[in-house]
Amino acid sequence: MKRYLFPLGFLLIIGCAPANSTTSAPTVIKGSGDITSTIEQYRQLLGGIDNNGEPGSRSTGYREINWDSLPNELSAPNFYTPDFFNASTAPRARGAVLSTPGKGLMVSASNNNPTGTLPRFGNINPTYVNSFKTFSSERLFSPIGSNIAEIRFYVPGTNTPAAVQGFGAVYTDVDTDHTAFEYFDIKGNLLGSFATPIADNGLSFLGVVFKQAIVHKVRIQYGTAALGADDSLSNDVAVMDNFVYGEPKAIQP
Repeated sequence: MKRYLFPLGFLLIIGCAPANSTTSAPTVIKGSGDITSTIEQYRQLLGGIDNNGEPGSRSTGYREINWDSLPNELSAPNFYTPDFFNASTAPRARGAVLSTPGKGLMVSASNNNPTGTLPRFGNINPTYVNSFKTFSSERLFSPIGSNIAEIRFYVPGTNTPAAVQGFGAVYTDVDTDHTAFEYFDIKGNLLGSFATPIADNGLSFLGVVFKQAIVHKVRIQYGTAALGADDSLSNDVAVMDNFVYGEPKAIQP
C-alpha cells in the first residue's frame, strides 16, 4: 500500500484492497482539520462537474448534498423524508434515498428556526451544540435511535436502480478509529470497508473512488453509538455534513 501526503491535512491512499477480490483496488481520500482542499480533490476525481439536482443521468461529474436547503418542517425536531433528494424535478433530483434501522433520520435545525429548536442536534443533547462543527453552514445529518444509516442510489428523479463510482462525506467529532463506510454492489456483495480519520470536536472527510460505477449501497456508521441525552464517556457519537458522490448511472441487466 502506497501513501502520498499532501498539505492541509490531506491524505491520499492508493492500493487499499477491497473485500471483493474481483474489483480493482479503489482510491481512498481522507483528511481532518482543514478539509476544504481534500473535498475539492475528491470532487475532481469524480469528474469535477457538479450536476446539482437535475433529473436524469449525466456522463460524468458528481452530486452533492449539504442539507442546508431543507425546509424547516423537514428538520429537527421533525424527521427527514428519506427520498427528499430523489424528487422528479430540480433541484431535488439527486438520486439518493436513505434509510436506518432506528427511529428515523433527522437534519438538525437552523439557527433561526421558527420553533426555537437548538441547532446541531441540541434538541437531543444540549452539549452537541458546542461539540458538533459544520463544514457548510448550518445543518447536519444523522440517524436517530441508531448509529447506522444506508444510502441507495437511483437514476436522479426516478426509481431506476443506479450505481456510482464513489461516495464520500464530512464527519464531525470523530473520537475513535472505527469502520465508517461499507460499500456494496447491486447484488449485495461487499466491495470494501473503510475507517474515517479522527478529529475530536473537528471535521473529517472520507471518500472512496472505484475504477467504475459499481456502488449501489453504502452502509454508514455514525460513531459507536446513537445520539442520546445521556452519552457515556466510552461512546463516540458523530454526525455528518456534506455528502459527495459520483453521478448515479443506471445499472445494466
